[in-house]
Amino acid sequence: MKIYDMHCDVLCKLRKDEKEGRGVSLRQNEHHIDLLRMKQAGYGLQCFAAFVNQGEDKDVAQSALEQIDIFHRQMEENQDLIAPIYCYEDIRRNDKQEKMSALLTIEGGEACGGSLAMLRNYYRMGVRLMTLTWNYENELGFPNINMGDESCSNPFFADTKNGLKENGIVFLEEMECLGMAVDVSHLSDAGFYDVAAHTKKPFLATHSNAREEASFVRNLTDDMIRVIAERGGVIGINYCADFLWNFAPGEKTVSRVEDMVRHIRHMVNVGGVEIVGLGSDFDGIGGELEISDCGKMYLLADALKNAGFPSSVQDKILGGNVDRVLRDLL
Repeated sequence: MKIYDMHCDVLCKLRKDEKEGRGVSLRQNEHHIDLLRMKQAGYGLQCFAAFVNQGEDKDVAQSALEQIDIFHRQMEENQDLIAPIYCYEDIRRNDKQEKMSALLTIEGGEACGGSLAMLRNYYRMGVRLMTLTWNYENELGFPNINMGDESCSNPFFADTKNGLKENGIVFLEEMECLGMAVDVSHLSDAGFYDVAAHTKKPFLATHSNAREEASFVRNLTDDMIRVIAERGGVIGINYCADFLWNFAPGEKTVSRVEDMVRHIRHMVNVGGVEIVGLGSDFDGIGGELEISDCGKMYLLADALKNAGFPSSVQDKILGGNVDRVLRDLL
């Protein structure tokens, strides 16, 4: 099975490269993700997020549009290696042509400014998945870490009161109607259960881990894991060290493959073998990473094998589970 990764932020890095006068290249660069290393590692599909940050971007919609522009320019320049997908059949077409697939996403529903027209326009541009919030309150709802409210910014205390706003529920209905996947990573605990209550299709947590294994609130409780499993969704393992281990203050944080396997095993035990996928968060995370870039994915494949996961389960985790959900949603 080829590798399917549900989340990376390399578009944001490429936008910064362009603004600072450096060359823009998805084909080969010094970031975590580039096409040559992806191809060598055996990638089948990568989700590319247009990430917006209310704390830094004066105009979040402009930021999203500039990243989407970079995405499409890079797709045109690298047609020999990769092609965008708009429906599930595009994945199969790309496979037959020995090309990787690229799925465009948005991280941070504030890019829509609360407008359904903007949501529909992003869909027309190729966006097929949206993370409802980042780390700020927006027109749709509340995150678990709210950088705009110091009283709600503790990474170890979940927000169980503030969930989706009325407009957020309206957006869920439109996203399901369009065929745009709903991503609950970053969303508050209350918001998670609002999504579960107001959607019918499978939904995703593209880059989150197990809270029982690391108490960071961006991770999911066992009950949340079971809810996503019951709905036929998938959770993408995040490679960020803070999501993998409860580090002591001042302790050096290191993202280790053995800890990723520990989270994967916990999720499988709680939600079954269909629940786990990959959500690296490459180019959105820092620190010391044992899987330091997309070309090192063999380390996780080897670790899953050595941990005793059957080959069929390894294939599901590395890509098969995400492929199944995309077939259902796209």
